[in-house]
Amino acid sequence: MRIAVIGTGYVGLVAGTCFAETGNDVVCVDIDGNRIKSLQAGSVPIYEPGLGEMIQRNQTDGRLSFTSDLKAGILGSDILFIAVGTPSGEDGAPQVEGVFEVARAIGRHMDAYRLIVVKSTVPVGTGDRIQEEISLLTKFEFDVASNPEFLKEGAALGDFLRPDRVIIGVSQHRVGELLTDLYAPFLRTGSPILIMDRRSAEMTKYSANAVLASRISLMNEIANLCELVGADVSHVRQGLGSDGRIGSSFLFPGVGYGGSCFSKDIRALLYLSRVHHYSPHLLQAIEVVNERQKRKLVEKILSFFSQEILAENATQAHCPLKGLTFAIWGLAFKPQTDDVREAPSLVIIRELLELGARVHAYDPKAIGSMRQIFGNKIQYAQDNYEVLRGADALVLVTEWNLFRNPDFSRIKRLLRRPIIFDGRNQYNPTEIRELGFTYFGIGRS
Repeated sequence: MRIAVIGTGYVGLVAGTCFAETGNDVVCVDIDGNRIKSLQAGSVPIYEPGLGEMIQRNQTDGRLSFTSDLKAGILGSDILFIAVGTPSGEDGAPQVEGVFEVARAIGRHMDAYRLIVVKSTVPVGTGDRIQEEISLLTKFEFDVASNPEFLKEGAALGDFLRPDRVIIGVSQHRVGELLTDLYAPFLRTGSPILIMDRRSAEMTKYSANAVLASRISLMNEIANLCELVGADVSHVRQGLGSDGRIGSSFLFPGVGYGGSCFSKDIRALLYLSRVHHYSPHLLQAIEVVNERQKRKLVEKILSFFSQEILAENATQAHCPLKGLTFAIWGLAFKPQTDDVREAPSLVIIRELLELGARVHAYDPKAIGSMRQIFGNKIQYAQDNYEVLRGADALVLVTEWNLFRNPDFSRIKRLLRRPIIFDGRNQYNPTEIRELGFTYFGIGRS
């Protein structure tokens, strides 16, 4: 099939590359000329394991190309995927004007039947509005489908090539058949393709992220209670996860979720609720708990050093972190990505700086992204040991595999004080304390 994917952000780039991998002729379109030039030159603007190699292979074989000429992409393709960003506005409403700009361009330029598939995360009813707007601009027949994406950053290629399910929202049966053929190579293991109406497909995307976000926030609430009652949330999590009705996914307590999806989609549902005069108490709580959890490590840091300074010199108790240095392990919102959007590390670093502390940071992939935000307000290290030198404590924020089994004797030598604040419960508290460290986790008494 001849496919155009409009938008070369995370979703568009992964989708276009994977469609090319299964033999389709794909052109990825973006109005950002510099981005397109970089992609044409073989430079991938995001980090995703395996993506660069797959792009290069399909470019070399002639199945994948990149252009900033939207008209050419429309005229040269039969199926057009819209995958432009829909960021949150100040009121939480998704900003969908980019989606409609693309839709109107399709209406103006199409010269025969086109299938228009919306992959962007859009408010319920967007597909209907696109249908109405394009019908005013063209005499040619077309269809609009909703095909929300469920990629996990860091595992996106596997998620696309071997999906749990594919959701298709259509108004015409023939469209479902055409997209079923397109997705057939990805569903050979028996995963279902679910055909439904467009509005239900659009709602499914938001609902899935709301459920996952709710599990994380609930587990963080349980963790905070565990600390108060003397329980260990690691044991509680195992007990919950072994229940077949619950399962173990998304039950890891920590410093809150980040990324471009969960927070944005919760805000979109809150906005949708306001529009329809509905009070979504649980959705409101999910976001409140998550934002509070991002500050949990700083609260622990502040509490510990406040008590220490009070014991030494009560006159300095009003600014206990001033002049101290904290080594941050992990900046991306999750491992295997360079994405720092809504990352807990942003909140932790800002609060430490506001409290007068110095911050040294290391991440295998996200230093460049973080440098764009903080500039020279914090220092960046070349590896996970360099960042520890002379720091008053290690603060683990992102659970990269690199941090799972470090040399603790080396850590102890490099730190000025042997203190670890473990925001992901990555280490065994008993073992760490036996090594001579002061240790703080999440939900561990």
